[in-house]
Amino acid sequence: MVLVQREEQLDRLRRAFDACAEHQRGHVALVTGAVGSGKTSLLETFSEWAGAAGGRVLGAAGSRAERGLHLGVLGQLLHSARLDQEAAARIENLMRDAASAGPLPEPGGDTADGAAAGDRAWAPLLHGLFTALLDLADAGPLVLAVDDVHHADPASLHCLLYVTRRLRHARIMVVLTEASTLRPPHPLFRAELLSQPYFSRISLPPLTVDGIARLVDADGGAAAVREAAERCLSMTGGNPLLTRALIDERAPGGAGDERGADPTGGDPFDQAVLGCLYRHEPGVRRVAQALAVLNRPVPTELLGHVLDVVPESAAPAVRVLRTAGLMEADQLRHPRILRSILTDMSPEERRGLHQRVAEVLHEHGAEPGAVAEHLVAAAWADAPWVVPVLSDAAAQALASGRPDVAAACLRLVARADVDERQRTAATAMLVNARWQVNPLAANGHLSELVESARAAGWSTGAALATVPFLLWQGRVEEATEAVSGFSADDDHGPAGRLRAMQLLVSLSHPDQLASVRETPSTWSRAATAPTSVSPQLQAVTVLGTALLPNADTDTVATAEQLLQRHHTDDGAVGLLTAPLLALLWSGRSDRVVAWADILLNRPAVRHAPVWRAVVRAVRAEAALRLGDLPGAEHHARAALEDIPAPAWGVAIAGPLATLIACATEAGRFTEADRWLAHPVPAGMFRTPLGVHYLAARGRHHLAMGRPHAATADLRRCGELMRGWGIDVAGLVPWRLELARVQLSVGNKTHATQLLQEQLRVAHGVDDRTRGRSLRLLATTAAQDHRRKLLGEAVNLLQGCGDRLELVRALGDTGQSLQRAGDSARARLLVRRAYQLAQDCGASVLAQRLIRRDAGGALPAYPAGAEAHEPDDGLSEAERRVAALAAQGHTNRQISSKLFITVSTVEQHLTRVYRKLDVKRRTDLPARLVAYAEPLVEEPQGAAS
Repeated sequence: MVLVQREEQLDRLRRAFDACAEHQRGHVALVTGAVGSGKTSLLETFSEWAGAAGGRVLGAAGSRAERGLHLGVLGQLLHSARLDQEAAARIENLMRDAASAGPLPEPGGDTADGAAAGDRAWAPLLHGLFTALLDLADAGPLVLAVDDVHHADPASLHCLLYVTRRLRHARIMVVLTEASTLRPPHPLFRAELLSQPYFSRISLPPLTVDGIARLVDADGGAAAVREAAERCLSMTGGNPLLTRALIDERAPGGAGDERGADPTGGDPFDQAVLGCLYRHEPGVRRVAQALAVLNRPVPTELLGHVLDVVPESAAPAVRVLRTAGLMEADQLRHPRILRSILTDMSPEERRGLHQRVAEVLHEHGAEPGAVAEHLVAAAWADAPWVVPVLSDAAAQALASGRPDVAAACLRLVARADVDERQRTAATAMLVNARWQVNPLAANGHLSELVESARAAGWSTGAALATVPFLLWQGRVEEATEAVSGFSADDDHGPAGRLRAMQLLVSLSHPDQLASVRETPSTWSRAATAPTSVSPQLQAVTVLGTALLPNADTDTVATAEQLLQRHHTDDGAVGLLTAPLLALLWSGRSDRVVAWADILLNRPAVRHAPVWRAVVRAVRAEAALRLGDLPGAEHHARAALEDIPAPAWGVAIAGPLATLIACATEAGRFTEADRWLAHPVPAGMFRTPLGVHYLAARGRHHLAMGRPHAATADLRRCGELMRGWGIDVAGLVPWRLELARVQLSVGNKTHATQLLQEQLRVAHGVDDRTRGRSLRLLATTAAQDHRRKLLGEAVNLLQGCGDRLELVRALGDTGQSLQRAGDSARARLLVRRAYQLAQDCGASVLAQRLIRRDAGGALPAYPAGAEAHEPDDGLSEAERRVAALAAQGHTNRQISSKLFITVSTVEQHLTRVYRKLDVKRRTDLPARLVAYAEPLVEEPQGAAS
C-alpha cells in the first residue's frame, strides 16, 4: 500500500518500536485524524513492517455496531494471538468468570464501593491477560494494534488500560487509532491514556497540493499535474479518502468526470462522501444535511435553530465536518459534496428540512429570494407570511433576469389562499415570467389575465400588463382596448407607463393609435430625460425616433446612451431590444453587432430564452446588412432554436426574413423556398417586421425571375410604410428594391425616378441605403458620370461596413475601368471584390465575378468549394445562355451580351432543351436566372 505524506508519522511509530525492542520499554501511541485521513492504512502499513522486523502483531478493530459486545475487542486481539490450547482455555475461562461478575466502572474511572466485589472478580482476568501478553513478548516485541478505538466496548478498554499501566519494563507497544467525534465516547479512558509516561500522540493532517500531485496521473507535464492537484484539493480539502475516490473516478476506465457523474450517488466520490458521513454520529450527518439544504454560508447559531438544538451543540459537528474536508468556512466545500448529501435524503426529508429552513430564515429577516427558494423546494405556502415573501421574491427575480425563478415562486402563490387582488397581481407577474421562457406556456394565464382586466373595464394595472404579450401574439385590437380604458390625464404608474404602452401599440402595429405616433411632441422628449422618465418609456421612445426621425433627435446617440446605462442590469435585456432595433433601423448595424454580442455574453441571458432569441434575431439581421452571410444565418437559426417557431407570434417575421435573404444571396433558392413555406400569422403583415419579410420575399422573387411577384411585394411595402407614415430606408428601402426590379425588366427611366426619390427621403436615408442607391443609379448614368457615382458608392459602403454591397460596387467599378481601358486598376478592384465575396460566404457572387472576368485577374473556382450549382449536366456556356433565355432575352440579345454568334446561341439552346427535357424557353427553370444576374446593371440588363 502506497502512503502519501505519511512518512513522518510512520517513522515515529518505527522509532517507538525500535526503542521497545532495544530498551525493554513499552510504548502507547494514539493516531488521530479525521474520518478518511488514512489512519487504518497507516496502522496496517506499520503492522506489516513490525511483523517483518521481528515483532508479533495482535490486531483488532472497534465498530459502532459492536460497542455493546462484551470484551469484543479483547476477543479479537486474543484470537489473532493464536495462543496454545492451554493458555487459550485459561483466558477463556477467566473471561467467562469476569462476564458474570457484574458491570465495570467507566474505563479509567474510580471504583464505587458497591462495585468493589465485581472489580475483584475481574482481577484474575486482568492479571492472566497481562501474563499471557508478557509470554508472547518473550520472543520479540509485541504490538497491540486497535483500529477505531473510540468504538471499542468498555470492558475491552478497561483491559487495555490495565496493560498500558504496566508497560514500563515490557516489550509491548500499543497502537490505537481514533477518529474525530462530536465528543469523546470514553473521556476518562482517554484522560488516563494521555497521562501515561510512554504515550505519544500522532496526528494525520490533510494532504497538501504536493502530496496530491504524487497521486495524480495527468498528461501535460508538471504544470498539468499541479493544476489537477489544486482542483482536487479544492474539492476534497486534502482528505485522502475523498482524494483517492476523486482520482479513481476520473482515471481511465473510471466513472468519468463531473459532467458524466451518476446523479444517484453511485460514483466513487459520492460513495466516499457518504462513507465519511455514515462513519460519524447521526448528529454530524444531520448538520451536513442542513448545510446541503441551506446551500449558503451560515453561522452556527442559525444552523442550531434550523435543527432545533442549542446553537452551541451544532459547533462540534461543524468542527468535525471541517476536519473531514467536507466543509470550508461556513458551508459545504463543493457542489458535488452537496449533491451527494441531498441525493441520499428522501424527498420527504428534503421537503421538511426546506420548510424548516424557510421558517428560520424568515424569522431572521433574510432576503425574500433566499426564503422563497426554500418555500418552493418545500412546496409549502400555508403560513400567512408566505405569499408576500413569494411575491417580493418573484419581483426581485424578474428584475435580476431570472424569470424561471419568478415563475416557480408565482406558481406556489397560485396554490395559496389569496384574495382576488393578490391573485391578479400574481398572474400578471406569472405571465411575464413564463413568457420570457416560452410564450406558449403563458397563453393560459394570459387569457385569464385578459378576462380579469376586461371584467374590471380595462382600467387596472393588470390591463397594461397584458399589452406587450397581446401584441406579440398579434391580438392588437385587445391591446388597443387595454390602453384605451384610461382617462387622458391618467399616467398610471411611474413616469407614464400608460404612455409607454400606447406608443408601443402605435409603433408595433402602426395601423392602430396613429394619433399617438403622429404627435411626437408628447413623447419624443422622453428619450433624453433619463432622470424623470422610466427606462421603459425611454426605450419605446428611442424606437419611435428611429421610425419617425427628425432633425431634433439623435437616435443613434440616445440609443447608445440607453444601452450603456442599462447593459449591466440583468433584468434589462428585454428593455434593450428597443434601442438595438433603433440602431438597426438607423443604419448602424455595426453597433448592433457590438452591443448584441455584449448582451448575449451576459449570464442572465441564459435564463431568458425569449429575449436571447430576440437579440440573436436582431444580431442576425445586422450581420446580413454587413454582408456577413454565415454569421447572419448562424444567429437566425439559433434564434429559432431558442424558442419554437409557433412561440414567436408575429415576431417570426424577423428571423424568417433574415434566413430567406441569406439563402437567396447564397444562391440556395430551394432552401429559401422552404423558409417561405413556413406558416406565418396573418397579423404579421401589420407590423414593421412584416415589411422586412415582404422585402425579403420580393428579393427572392426577383432572383427567381419573377419580377411581377417581386413588384407586388415591394409595392405593398411602400403602401404600408407610406400609409403608416413610417417611411425610413433603415426599415426597408422599398424604392431601391423596386428600382432593382425595374432595371431587371429594362425600365431604366422608372428605376431612375425611384432611386432619386429614395435619395430625397427626408431624414430617412442611411449611408448604406445611399451607397446602394448610388451604385444602382450609376448603371443608368453615362460613362463619365458613372465612375463618379460608383466612387461615392464605394466610399459610403466601406464606411457603413456592408461588405456584400461593397463587392458589387467594386465589381461595377472594375468593369467601368475595364471599359475605360484601365485594365490594371480594374484587375485590382475585381480581385478585391472576389476576396470579399469569399469572406462573406457569397460563393455565387464570387462565381459571377469569375464568369465576368475577361482579364484573367481571378483564379478558377476551386473544384472542392461549395458552388451551389445545380446538377443539371449543363456546361458553363450552356448555363449562361439558358439563364439569359430564361430571363426572356432573344437569341440576338444573348449573342450580343455574350459576344458569340446567333448560331452558337441556337446550338447551345438545342442542347439545353434536350438535357433539361423542355420544349421552349418559357419552360426553362427559374433558378437559372441567378446565373445571368450581372454585377453591373446594363441599361437593359438585370439588377443585382
